[in-house]
Amino acid sequence: MAQRLFLLDGMALVYRAHFAFAARPIRTSSGRNTSALFGFALTLLDLLEKESPSHLAVAFDTAVPTERHRLFPAYKAQREAMPEELSDALPDVRRLIDAFGIPAVILDGYEADDLIGTLVRQAEPLGFESWMVTPDKDFGQLVTGNTRLWKPGRQGSDPEIFGPAEICARWGIQRVSQVVDMLGLMGDASDNIPGVPGIGEKTAARLLAQYDTLEAVLDHASEVKGKLGESLRTHRDQALLSKRLATIDTRAPLDLSPDRLPVGTRDDEALRALCLEFEFHSIGRRLFGPDFKAGLSSPRASGRPARNTGQGDLFAAPPASDPPAAATGTVAMSPSPWRTITDTPHEYRIARTAAERRAVAEALREVSAFCLDSETDGLDATRASLLGLSLSWKAGHAWYIPVNAPPPTEHPASPPAELAELAPLLADVTRTKIGHNLKFDLLVLRWHGIEVRGPLFDTMIAHILVEPDGRHGMDHLAEVLLGYSPIPIERLIGPKGSSQKTLAHVPVEEVAEYAAEDADVTWQLAERLRPQLRDRGQERVFFEVEMPVLPALVDMEFAGVRVDAAALAEFSRALAVEMASAEADIHRLAGHEFNVNSNRQLGEVLFNELRLVEKPRKTPTGQFATDEQTLQSLAAEHPIVRRLLDHRSVAKLKSTYADALPTAIHPVTGRIHTTFHQAAAATGRLSSSDPNLQNIPIRTDRGQEIRRAFVPAAGHRLLSADYSQIELRIIAALSRESAMIEAFRQGADIHAATAARVFSVPLEEVTTEMRRRAKMVNFGIAYGISTFGLAQRLSIPRGEASDIITHYFASYPGIRGYMDETITRARELGYVETLTGRRRHLRDIQSANATVRGAAERNAINTPIQGTAADMIKIAMGRIHAALRDRACRTRLILQIHDELLFDLAPAEEDLVRPLVEEAMRTALPLPGDVPIAVEMGTGGTWLEAH
Repeated sequence: MAQRLFLLDGMALVYRAHFAFAARPIRTSSGRNTSALFGFALTLLDLLEKESPSHLAVAFDTAVPTERHRLFPAYKAQREAMPEELSDALPDVRRLIDAFGIPAVILDGYEADDLIGTLVRQAEPLGFESWMVTPDKDFGQLVTGNTRLWKPGRQGSDPEIFGPAEICARWGIQRVSQVVDMLGLMGDASDNIPGVPGIGEKTAARLLAQYDTLEAVLDHASEVKGKLGESLRTHRDQALLSKRLATIDTRAPLDLSPDRLPVGTRDDEALRALCLEFEFHSIGRRLFGPDFKAGLSSPRASGRPARNTGQGDLFAAPPASDPPAAATGTVAMSPSPWRTITDTPHEYRIARTAAERRAVAEALREVSAFCLDSETDGLDATRASLLGLSLSWKAGHAWYIPVNAPPPTEHPASPPAELAELAPLLADVTRTKIGHNLKFDLLVLRWHGIEVRGPLFDTMIAHILVEPDGRHGMDHLAEVLLGYSPIPIERLIGPKGSSQKTLAHVPVEEVAEYAAEDADVTWQLAERLRPQLRDRGQERVFFEVEMPVLPALVDMEFAGVRVDAAALAEFSRALAVEMASAEADIHRLAGHEFNVNSNRQLGEVLFNELRLVEKPRKTPTGQFATDEQTLQSLAAEHPIVRRLLDHRSVAKLKSTYADALPTAIHPVTGRIHTTFHQAAAATGRLSSSDPNLQNIPIRTDRGQEIRRAFVPAAGHRLLSADYSQIELRIIAALSRESAMIEAFRQGADIHAATAARVFSVPLEEVTTEMRRRAKMVNFGIAYGISTFGLAQRLSIPRGEASDIITHYFASYPGIRGYMDETITRARELGYVETLTGRRRHLRDIQSANATVRGAAERNAINTPIQGTAADMIKIAMGRIHAALRDRACRTRLILQIHDELLFDLAPAEEDLVRPLVEEAMRTALPLPGDVPIAVEMGTGGTWLEAH
């Protein structure tokens, strides 16, 4: 049996892992970014479990320059400095591989590519089968029958394995050795290898198919016609240099051979300690089983009390005498207090009979707050069967009430028989209801005839406010805040996959233990989080903004919104005609047909054939960039680009809305029931999914047609209530810019008023173009619009854009002052706040990387503005929902789209509802400086008419 050697490209894998979680980094409860370490660990575990290597090593680069840098000083010079959080993770990656018993291969003056190349070439005559584990395509040049490329999959998907056939197909070449010839011709933007200007992947493959090697292509450059031949002749030396730079050195002077890299013995104590230190509980369970913490503590975990003892301060800092972990990752071991359900005192009971359910109800009548958690057979609250309800009001104690309620076939008028006696208590406005991701439980109960009312306490939302950058799952919080590992759901229903069952197929005794534990743990989490909300200054946001809006969101999701499927079908047909017309124009302008949806083919047309720019931007994979931003910047260069943008716009409308929305109509209600996420965005803005109704386009005539398909319930009309220029009003208030505040007080057209000041003309002489430019600056300033960005959006020279921005700040000096002061304060505190006190932590505000720091500074400026607007409309929603409910109105709030609220309006209630809505929106959150808040309202038979 052949020996199996796996060589990991350490730095490439670490970079890939770090940026894979860039949108939502993985952090410990203390805020440390562990994305790189976590992603690298997952790749390593996948490899160990799926491939069973006999030999294994990880190769790393060093900071010492290589021969490539001496040949070409600009080699990799375009790369930004490594992010600090990634740099901080590298020693921990070394600790991890040391704990696994895996050697690190490092040699000054050589890249990891060269070390891996040397080892796989040494391995072949020794009879090894070798795999190069990397996302880097350049390794394709080393692939042979016994040496393959193992590219990690994305988000848990299987890896891609490349042998010679796959490499040749990927590059469009005849032999693997031609990979370096390809790179010599087309260059490599990720490594700053220049190649030959004007040559992309398709052209390079065509030339090599004709001439075989780079050298032969250059020798026959005189046969190549036009600009391509001229470029080959002019850049001959650059092409040869590029090939040399791209060629992996397989003769690095390593004092090491593949047979000296057998898989070592892992240090389980060190691995357990790492999993605890970095809160990698899922990895710990994967390595050691569900009770992986038993018998172990780390310096951070030691001294924590058992789950239900109620002793000690779980947030106490570690003793100053605790030594740091050694370089190998090993730490001192001692008995641990971490426990699972099997050895933690608890009393969980099942209420099977009517008498037992009455006993639960009697107990609830004696308390002012209790925790609830529903169990279902699915995650879609609109279609799930209700299997049971667990309740807890004392640590270590809980009841589980089995329920046999099938998926609702209509909006039920009464609750399931098993919950009939509890329904009044759930609706009691004097008792606080606690839950984790409480909106889901309330919605499930609502779909089964039970409305939950009264004060609410959602532990997930509380933790999001307390630790915005952390992980908020209940199991994770239990482990971090309570020192306790709940029963993983996989123990009941099996691992994820097609064979995973639902709780409906699990014995009720097992479901009861799992469900009761959830309620018990959540009850205890609430006790831990209440003082943290106070200590972090988040009580106002939690109790005045987030909890009051929660029942409004439940009712909005329950009510749904009606759409006219026939109107959408007709619109889809019209869009198809427009797409065909745009595609025909694109083919005519290109001079031939091609797949307009293929980025590769499109890049060839725009940059190799039409040559719209001399040095087109490329993606990390080496393809020409054809994204929206790139095309927008080229729109003035050629009519084909404008038609491409038209085609994409129409195609998105068709696929995302006209075709997709009818498929989201609920079979029972005939309405669309989107899911709102009240804390997914760092600014606090609501978002929605399944389907996303927050991005219904409004800026184009075509986009507005989508709104024509949104219609009211029979006999009703739609009412739209929209904050007028709310973010500009908030900018004026926060900056205390007197000129802008005065314009709002006078009810002036703020964009025209801004144009008059910026362009130094009387208000009556402001032209449409002046107003357009001022409007772009007004709305862009909160997002840190740059000279380049403004020039691109307005299609004007950068010098002119720079003058506009300069005059803007001269006209409104308070805004410049606000921006500077906000950034300074953010650097001092590490966070910014909205008017209600919602915080956004800015960990990169002190970054040495200018790009990273600039993004944090833009967030610092924007968050208090956008976040205050989000808080304002949430407060208004909570008040409006409560007022409509208390007055038993038939009018329903059905959608929120950023600054707009949409209502299904009962016509007889219009005189009551209009002033109620306007007053609630205007007074929700008064602005400093008495900046007036305006609300625009309209009604109609469609959303378009009402807007």
